[in-house]
Amino acid sequence: MGAHRRFEPISKCSSEGRSNQMVAADLDGTLLVSRSAFPYFMLIALEAGSLIRAIVLLASVPFVYFTYLFISESVAINTFIFISFSGLKMRDIELVSRSVLPKFYAEDVHPETWRVFSSFGKRYIITANPRIMVEPFVKTFLGADKVIGTELEVTKSGRATGFTIKPGVLVGEHKRAAILKEFGKNLPDLGLGDRETDHDFMSLCKEGYMVPRTKCDPLPRNKLLSPIIFHEGRLVQRPTPLAALLTFLWFPIGFILSLLRVYLNIPLPERIARYNYKILGIKLIVKGSPPPAPKKGQSGVLFICNHRTVLDPVVTAVALGRKISCVTYSISKFTEIISPIRAVALSREREKDAANIKRLLEEGDLVICPEGTTCREPFLLRFSALFAELTDRIVPVAINTKQTVFHGTTVRGHKLLDPYFVFMNPMPTYEITFLNQLPTELTCKGGKSAIEVANYIQRVLAGTLGFECTNLTRKDKYAILAGTDGRVPSKKEKEQEKEKA
Repeated sequence: MGAHRRFEPISKCSSEGRSNQMVAADLDGTLLVSRSAFPYFMLIALEAGSLIRAIVLLASVPFVYFTYLFISESVAINTFIFISFSGLKMRDIELVSRSVLPKFYAEDVHPETWRVFSSFGKRYIITANPRIMVEPFVKTFLGADKVIGTELEVTKSGRATGFTIKPGVLVGEHKRAAILKEFGKNLPDLGLGDRETDHDFMSLCKEGYMVPRTKCDPLPRNKLLSPIIFHEGRLVQRPTPLAALLTFLWFPIGFILSLLRVYLNIPLPERIARYNYKILGIKLIVKGSPPPAPKKGQSGVLFICNHRTVLDPVVTAVALGRKISCVTYSISKFTEIISPIRAVALSREREKDAANIKRLLEEGDLVICPEGTTCREPFLLRFSALFAELTDRIVPVAINTKQTVFHGTTVRGHKLLDPYFVFMNPMPTYEITFLNQLPTELTCKGGKSAIEVANYIQRVLAGTLGFECTNLTRKDKYAILAGTDGRVPSKKEKEQEKEKA
């Protein structure tokens, strides 16, 4: 009966007077511009699984698309679910769904559907995708009250089997049954879909509108309910089948290139390394006038940088054309050995760290990233104020980067690989802007508090880069992306953990 009902295009749907009404909307092709969920299954397979699993998923695309078009939409989606989820810990799936997927979903929201969907007081998503995959994004960024989606079968040990719980994938009649089960007689006021299999649930609603297959630009991300400040995952571009194929083909070439870029520059003086950057395809743009190297008996300059990648201090040294030191929150022994500049790990003990920073400044120039962790998006985290108490020779340095294939930062992955992923991009770009040294009246020596100095530098760097200041910290980032406090355990704590195990 519902299949024969004719639905008007969403452009004819009014968004006025909807604040007390209820809407039920499909996701792929309706709330999202793209009709295919493949990129999101690929992200689960790669980030919660492995590279091999992701390659298997990509190889299944011809079979799955053929099945979808000529046999069964349900079987096609079940195939993607099995390859992507089977054997994965539910905890890992939840983390990837919360930390990786939202950024890609946010870049694919349909503007016309959002105009209508956002005007409703009660918002529900009805989708064939696994609920666990969709829920973090639609609740946080689209204001959905509930997701009615496909449920995964889970073992007692907390792993996904790759199969679904009855009634299976929510397609066609199953969507209709799920709506009836959820709402009973109090059915939604409006149903939104994009394909014939959505007609079954849409026909239950008082009104129904279709989202036509027309090209349109996604909704700007700043129009969503919350900004995307933190996100995880190695891929920069949305992994459509073509983008994923090109990425995997580039991977071995990029890996060899990254080894050359990392190890050929280690023995070179910074002045020569800059020319080597050009030869190896690393684009370094330097703006402003950095101060000269300190003379004998003179303490060094403290360069205060925003933090984009693990290589920020190294690239700053190359831009300066001289050796400098840096302090970092944590550093592996291997990274310390191969680092072309001196890198000293902070202990998280205020007095000890202050003494270390003072000693390093007496020996020469020093780089500090007071955010304490990297941020990929155009935001600056809160600056730790410790540095401001230790010297009045402070030079702010604004750093921006461009990475087109891989992100060179991670929270859950192997941090040891971060510099290699930066240099695996075809042409990694760094833009370093040296600002003027802070006048004495704006330092602690001039009567300002350490917090005032830190906040002032944060604002100056944000203004230079066109970024936005936040009060968020490393702890906030790790809580959102990994469910931890971001604290690096000391050697003693690691030994105690081993003894307990």
